Amino acid sequence: QLQFVESGGGLVQPGGSLRLSCTASESTFYYAIGWFRQAPEKEREGVSCISSSNLSNSTDSVKGRFTISRDNAKNAIYLEMNSLKSEDTGVYFCQVVPTDVKNMCFMIPLPLGGWGRGTQVTVSA
Repeated sequence: QLQFVESGGGLVQPGGSLRLSCTASESTFYYAIGWFRQAPEKEREGVSCISSSNLSNSTDSVKGRFTISRDNAKNAIYLEMNSLKSEDTGVYFCQVVPTDVKNMCFMIPLPLGGWGRGTQVTVSA
């Protein structure tokens, strides 16, 4: 059963940077993986995703600031976050996502095996 462990979160000032890591329990070579976040009292939302062919997609609010990448040899997916804002605060999770025929990913979670515990990101002065 595919499982994820997220790490790398923390407390950072506005304008700062963090690099999140997501490690899978087995190979994700053929999967598209997405990062999601949930702020207090808000619904979980998609942040960014990357397909097996390294095509990526991001929500408008993080474009130009966040970069997603993957290392298949390590079963890992990363989220480099720069110019952080208070509205980026939340618990960040990773999960399998679907793709279309052109292998473009969509930020819709397919919870194969469930959700991990996530990693807390707090952006505050």
